[in-house]
Amino acid sequence: MPKMDRETSIDASRALAVGSVLALVALGLAWELWWAPLRPGGSMLALKVLPLTLPLAGLLKRRLYTYRWTSLLVWLYFAEGVVRATTEPSPVRWLALVEALLSLLLFAACAWHVRTRLRPPAPSAFAS
Repeated sequence: MPKMDRETSIDASRALAVGSVLALVALGLAWELWWAPLRPGGSMLALKVLPLTLPLAGLLKRRLYTYRWTSLLVWLYFAEGVVRATTEPSPVRWLALVEALLSLLLFAACAWHVRTRLRPPAPSAFAS
């Protein structure tokens, strides 16, 4: 398998991070409003996805600082997913497991992006 060049790696990690954030927002809204809300008709717990919307602009603009703090923010969603997956019955258990997995995916994408951006570019074959 050929190695990815630096720009391709940055673009791929950005796409994975943005996709993970959007998936977490969609999951959180659907979960708390329709699929398994705490109260019939939806609950205010759907507002838990609001902090996830904050980093979207920075992730799209490839702001390194945004990737760093998003990699810390995502652990709150991972913790909620793990706690609810181990304490609640189905279908909440399965939704919580998906939340935990998406959180891990987002963390990995942010770490990949930061690591790639901080690594010095490889020297050009034509450099003198």
